[in-house]
Amino acid sequence: MTSFILKRFIEIIPVFFGITLITFVVIHLAPGGPVEAQTELNIKVGAEARENLKKLYGLDRPLHVQYIDWLKRFMKLDFGESFVDQRRVFDKIRERLPITLAINIISMTIIFIFAIPIGVISAWKRHSLFDRITTVFVFAGFSIPHFWLALLLMMLFGVELGWFPISGIQSIETADMNFFERLLDIARHLVLPVCVATVGGLAGLSRYARSSMLEVLRQDYIRTARAKGLPEKTVIFRHGLRNALLPVITILGLSIPGLIGGSVIFETIFAIPGMGQLYYSSAMARDYPTVMGMLVIIAFLTLLGNLLADIAYAIVDPRIRLGGKR
Repeated sequence: MTSFILKRFIEIIPVFFGITLITFVVIHLAPGGPVEAQTELNIKVGAEARENLKKLYGLDRPLHVQYIDWLKRFMKLDFGESFVDQRRVFDKIRERLPITLAINIISMTIIFIFAIPIGVISAWKRHSLFDRITTVFVFAGFSIPHFWLALLLMMLFGVELGWFPISGIQSIETADMNFFERLLDIARHLVLPVCVATVGGLAGLSRYARSSMLEVLRQDYIRTARAKGLPEKTVIFRHGLRNALLPVITILGLSIPGLIGGSVIFETIFAIPGMGQLYYSSAMARDYPTVMGMLVIIAFLTLLGNLLADIAYAIVDPRIRLGGKR
C-alpha cells in the first residue's frame, strides 16, 4: 500500500508543474491585461505611462522569463504581490481561504452523510414511494439555478421571517459578543450559503449512488448471496455497497477542487469575503499574480482529489493496488 501511494504521488509532481506552465501561458495570452484594466477608462494616461506600468509589473520581459521568475518565487511559497493593491497574494488568500473552506467542507460533509444512504435505499427500494420522492427532489435540485434558490431563501428566511442574516459572515456587533455568541452569529450567517451549496451536490451524488447500486444489484455474486439465504440487509450493505462506492469515490475526489472554485455564485450573492469572490474580482481586474496563486491552489486540490480517490479505490478494491497480481 505504501509503494502504491508513493508511486501515485511521484506521478503527480510533473503533472502539477505542467499545469502551472499551461495556466501561466493561457492567462497571459488572454485578451486584455492589468495595464489596460487600470488605464482604459482614464483618457489622460498616455502610452509612456502604460509602458512604465508594464515595466513596474515586469510584463515587458519575455513570457518564459516571467514564468521562470514566478516559479522561483513559488518554490519559496511566494506568489508575488497583487497588481491591484500591492499586497502579498499569500496574505490575501490566507485571509479568505478559511471562510470558503468552512462553507464547502460543511456542505460536502452534509452531502456525503445524506446522499449515499438516500441513493442506496432508493436503489434497494426501487419504484417505492421513497424512491419516487427522492427522484422528484433530484430533478428539482438539478433544475433550480443556484442564484435563484439563493434569492428565494434570502426573501423567505431573511426578509420575510427574519430568521437568518442575508449578507456577510458576521454582524457588526460582534465586538461586544463573547466567544459563544460570535460562534452562533457566524453559524447563523452560514445557514443560507450552506443550504445553497448543498442542494445541487446532494441531488447529484444521491443519483450517482443510486445508479451505481442498481448496477451492482444486477451482478451474479449478488444473486448468489441471495440464493445462499443471506439476509437482504447483509446482501445490500456488506456485499453490494462496497463495490457501489467506486463511482461515488470518483465524484467525491473530483469535488475537492470545488472547495475553492465552486463558491463564486453564492459568495457574490451573499457578499461573503471568500475565495470565490476574490477569484472573480481578480480575474476581472487581470490581477495575474492573484489569479495564478488561486489557480495553483485549485490545481493542487484537483491532483490531491485524484490521489485520495486512488487511495480510496485501493482500500475498497484490493485488486487496484495489487495491479492484477495473483
